[in-house]
Amino acid sequence: MSADLPAGYELSTDPARLDRALIHRWLSQDAYWALGRPREKQEQSIDSSLNFGVYEGASGAQVGYARVVTDRATFAWLCDVYIAPEARGRGLGTALAAAVRDQLAPFGLRRILLATADAHEVYAKAGFAPLEKPDKWMALGEQ
Repeated sequence: MSADLPAGYELSTDPARLDRALIHRWLSQDAYWALGRPREKQEQSIDSSLNFGVYEGASGAQVGYARVVTDRATFAWLCDVYIAPEARGRGLGTALAAAVRDQLAPFGLRRILLATADAHEVYAKAGFAPLEKPDKWMALGEQ
């Protein structure tokens, strides 16, 4: 992939490398958008998505995660982006968002969306911007 992670880290889209128990713990216990998410829902979301893991090169330990829901033709939703607290502040979040962007580029998608309450600057560095016409968008369910 063309996005560069900081030295000492690697990115993989291999679902076999994912530490599913760790991802569930991160999201269900620490991520404001997924608090209390049941393990079976997390498993289903992983199985139905394009997954990205960030790993420390020396130990191979997983330190980050993101997933994308996409038809691989017109649309993608970037979600569940998480960097372990001990690995934050090293540019991994921005590098992960850029890697997702780069991995999706060959599909020629019309748009990639995400929602964030607190990390706008992280995603802006990878090219994401606020919706120009938010009044065109609607939602069904939690907001």
